[in-house]
Amino acid sequence: MARKKIGFVTYYWRRLIYILIIASAFLLTNFKFSWAATEAKHYTDLTFPPLAEIKLPKYERYVLNNGMVVYLMEDHKLPLVSGSMVIRTGYRLEPDDQVGLGSLVGNLMRTGGTKKHSAHQINQMLEQKAAAVEISIGETAGSASFSALREDLNMVFGLFSEIIHEPIFAQNKLDLAKTQERGQIARRNDSPDVIANREFKKLIYGQGSPYARTTEYATLDNIQRPDLVRFYQQYFQPNNIILGIVGDFDVAKMKSLIQDSFGEWETNTEIVAKSLTLPNVYQVTPNGVFFINQTQLTQSNILIGHLGGRFDSQDYPALDVLNGVLNGFGGRLFNEIRTRQGLAYSVYGIWSPRYDYPGIFIAGGQTRSDATVQFVRAVETEIKRIQDQPITPEELAFAKESTLNSFVFNFQDSEQTLARLMKYEYYNYPPDFLFRYRRAVEATTVADLQRVANKYLRPDNFVTLVVGNQQEIKPSLTELSPQVTPVNITIPASYKD
Repeated sequence: MARKKIGFVTYYWRRLIYILIIASAFLLTNFKFSWAATEAKHYTDLTFPPLAEIKLPKYERYVLNNGMVVYLMEDHKLPLVSGSMVIRTGYRLEPDDQVGLGSLVGNLMRTGGTKKHSAHQINQMLEQKAAAVEISIGETAGSASFSALREDLNMVFGLFSEIIHEPIFAQNKLDLAKTQERGQIARRNDSPDVIANREFKKLIYGQGSPYARTTEYATLDNIQRPDLVRFYQQYFQPNNIILGIVGDFDVAKMKSLIQDSFGEWETNTEIVAKSLTLPNVYQVTPNGVFFINQTQLTQSNILIGHLGGRFDSQDYPALDVLNGVLNGFGGRLFNEIRTRQGLAYSVYGIWSPRYDYPGIFIAGGQTRSDATVQFVRAVETEIKRIQDQPITPEELAFAKESTLNSFVFNFQDSEQTLARLMKYEYYNYPPDFLFRYRRAVEATTVADLQRVANKYLRPDNFVTLVVGNQQEIKPSLTELSPQVTPVNITIPASYKD
C-alpha cells in the first residue's frame, strides 16, 4: 500500500513538471521570451510617458428654490448610483461645554431611527438591497452619503431622504452612543501615536481651540437629547446643503426624484443658522521642548513643528513640491536620517495646510529611546540645510514628478471628482483649483523652493513633543533645551464619578 502511495506521488510530480515544461516552451516559442528583457532596471533608468491632460467629466450644477445646491454627473460604466451631501456645520461649532455633540448628532441620525422606521428596520432594508447610507459630522463639515444599485435607487434615495428629514434621536441609542464614547475616552491614552498627535495640536492651537479640544466625561454629561435636536435643526437646512449624485441614471428622472424628496423642504426662518465666523487661529506655544513620560515604551514618538497655512496660499504648490524633496524613499529625510544615519523607523516633514484655517508644518517620526536627541537634531539640521542650500535640479525634477504623478489620483473615478467639486464650492474655492495647482507645480523652480523654505519654515518657532520613556532617553532632553516641560495627560473624571 505504501508503495502505491509513493508511486502515485511520483507520478503526480512528474506530471506537474511535464506541464510546467510544456507551458515554458509555449511562452518561449509564442512570445519570443528574452532573458535580457527580464533584467531588472535601476529606477533612475525607467522612463514614463508624460501625464495626459486631465479633463473633468460632464456635469450639471443647479440650485433648488429652497437654496439647496445640486450637482449631477452621469457615469454609465456600472449599474450603480451614489450620492453625497455636504452640510455647512462641523464639531468646531459645538459649545465649549458640550464637546462631542456634533459627533453624536451624526451618529444618532443614522443609528437612532426615523419617524417611520426604527434603526433595525433601516438596517434590514439596506442589507436586503446591498445598499448603504452613512452620516457623520466632522471637524469643519457634516456629510451624508448613499450607494445603491440602479434598480433600487428610488427606494434607497427615499430612505436617505427620510433619514435626513426625520431623525428622532432615540434616547436609548443616545445612551448607548454616550457609553461607547466614554469607552473611547477611557482608552485614549493607549496609543503613543494618538497621544502625540492629540497633545501636539493642543500645544499649537491651544487646549480650548475648536481644532484641538477633546471630548471629556464632563462634556458628555452635559449633552441631552434636546441638544441634539437643537444642533440638527440649526444646521440641517436646505440652504446649508450641497447634494451631489453620480452614477447610472437619467438626469431628467433624477431631477424629478430630487425635487420630490427635497424640493419642498422649507428653510425654517425661525432658526437662523449660526454664522461661520471662525475663531482666530494663532500659535499659542511660541516654541519649546515638551515631554510625555510613558514608561512602557522602548522607543520615542517625536513631533516637531509650528503653525502652518491654507490651501489657497499662492505658495502652496511650491510648498507641496518641497514636501516631495523632504519625504518619500528618495527624499532627504529618509535618505539621511533613516538610511545613512540609521536613526529612524519612520521620518517625515510635511507642510499640511487646511481649507479655511491654518494647518500645521509637522515633522517627526519614531526612533529608539537612546537616539531621541540625535533624531531631533538631525531633523532640524535637514530643515535648516534646505533653507541654506539650494536643492539640485535632479531633486527638483524628482519632487515635481512625484507630486504630479500623485495628482492624477485626484481623478480616479467620477465619484471622487464630483466630491472634490463639491468641496471646493463648500470652502469657496474656484472649481478649477486643482488645475491651477498643477500648472503652478509645473512652473516651480529651485529658487521658488528656497524662497518658500525660508519664508514658511521657522525653526525658531519649533515646538518639539516627545512621547517616550524618560529613563531610557540618554542623553537627556535637556540637551535640546534647559527647560523641558512635562505634559499632563491624566483623563479628567466626570463630576458624576
